[in-house]
Amino acid sequence: MKRINFLLTFFVSLSLCSNAQYKKDGTPDMRYSANKQLYNNSYSTSSYSSPTNSDSKYQNGYTKSNGTYVEPHYKTNSNSTNLDNYSTNGNYNPYNGNSGSRAQDYSKDAYNYGNGKSISTGPKGGQYYQNDKENKIYVPKRY
Repeated sequence: MKRINFLLTFFVSLSLCSNAQYKKDGTPDMRYSANKQLYNNSYSTSSYSSPTNSDSKYQNGYTKSNGTYVEPHYKTNSNSTNLDNYSTNGNYNPYNGNSGSRAQDYSKDAYNYGNGKSISTGPKGGQYYQNDKENKIYVPKRY
């Protein structure tokens, strides 16, 4: 009986000590204090200059045509700019705690994409180049 109580106490304390708990859909479970603390701290300590798009959606996991599996995640809904996307430099993703690293549209850093390849503009305004396999690689917009 003592052994069962010990094991029960051990597993309960182990589950309480884990940092983040997620629901089946991949979103943080806000019933856990560790998740609440991470979520609250992300806003109190952030010093990011661009406002992040609050209009986001959940993207289910999928497998690319080359066989690479993309984990489920949240992403901002499409609009005419990348300035407010989670992945853009200066922005913060509250769902995974990462800072964005892609160049902002029309910034000097937008010219570091494509390695000298010709940049084309699509029908909706997106700019891209074609890699060696003729795939479109989208880049931050340039003037």
